[in-house]
Amino acid sequence: MSPAHSGRAGWIAGAAAAALVAAGAITYAVAGDDGAARTPAPDSADAGFARDMSVHHQQAVEMSYIVRDRTKDEEVRRLAYDIAQTQANQRGMLIGWLDLWGLPKVSADPPMTWMGMGDAPSAGAGSLMPGMATDAEMAKLGTLDGRAAEVLYLKLMTAHHQGGVHMAKGCEQKCTVGVEKRLAQGMVASQESEIRLMADLLRERGAAP
Repeated sequence: MSPAHSGRAGWIAGAAAAALVAAGAITYAVAGDDGAARTPAPDSADAGFARDMSVHHQQAVEMSYIVRDRTKDEEVRRLAYDIAQTQANQRGMLIGWLDLWGLPKVSADPPMTWMGMGDAPSAGAGSLMPGMATDAEMAKLGTLDGRAAEVLYLKLMTAHHQGGVHMAKGCEQKCTVGVEKRLAQGMVASQESEIRLMADLLRERGAAP
């Protein structure tokens, strides 16, 4: 592994470890958070973000495990594994908060209603949430191997992260539970860093970010 790749691998592992440690601290702290003492309403931004981001994260986990099994490139496999672990952990927190608040994990309202986007036209499964891959794109990823799988994954995950950042910034503005706002802020920072990393990985493979 070249020094550049070695340094980048260390950055990926370090970023993932930091995200998981922070996530654990946030999970532990929720019971004592000022905002958590006031149960959010079912139609609040806090509840909407927790519901929608848990679904958004679930697709990222699925996508990452698909590519991990479709390539032998250690750098992409490591990135995919770290994304899967981090987002699975965060998803567990979001669902746990809904349980803590006694709120349903699904809503009759369309996704993104809490951001004023619930009436956006749908072009396919999951399209109401920014950046989510369609069923056809997920199926295609599962048919590719090697470089082709890496490039499609990096492009899909870049769009997925961009959508996640958009949603997390919405929570920063609209959520009222302090610990949830802090989680959203952490998502913005980590996913924007990974977007830059994935742009580099795409360029190395001769693909446009």
